[in-house]
Amino acid sequence: MPQSLSKVILHIIFSTKNRVDYLNDSLRLRTHAYIATVLRDMNSFVYCVNGTENHIHIACTLPRTFSQSDFLNKIKSSSSKWIKNDGLDDFYWQRGFGIFSVSESHIDVLVNYIKSQMTHHKTKTFKEEFKEFLEKYKIDYDDKYIWD
Repeated sequence: MPQSLSKVILHIIFSTKNRVDYLNDSLRLRTHAYIATVLRDMNSFVYCVNGTENHIHIACTLPRTFSQSDFLNKIKSSSSKWIKNDGLDDFYWQRGFGIFSVSESHIDVLVNYIKSQMTHHKTKTFKEEFKEFLEKYKIDYDDKYIWD
């Protein structure tokens, strides 16, 4: 086959370092837009970027030229530099991340879920939400290490 083709749809979740509420309303919206631009520049199709004051959810495709870790590193490092240039010198993303594959048939549900993050987190913490995803995808984890 002379051509390499791929469509891997991802749900990505990562938080600010120590889940500090850095992303106020104004910065949060601009950060989401910036991350969407970074994704498009890497040839990722962006379905949705949203989150709260302390974490981000992304629904997008994984470009065939990136590994998962390189893809996340680019998103986080680019956006962190951009946020620091905006005046938050002490801003950092948490080291880890969650990345889950999503079926094309579940995109609408995922996008609606991501869009409702502010409402969703009135009753559930980030830690509770993330644990639910780990359990849903049957990912073994050690509570001691996942929140460092």
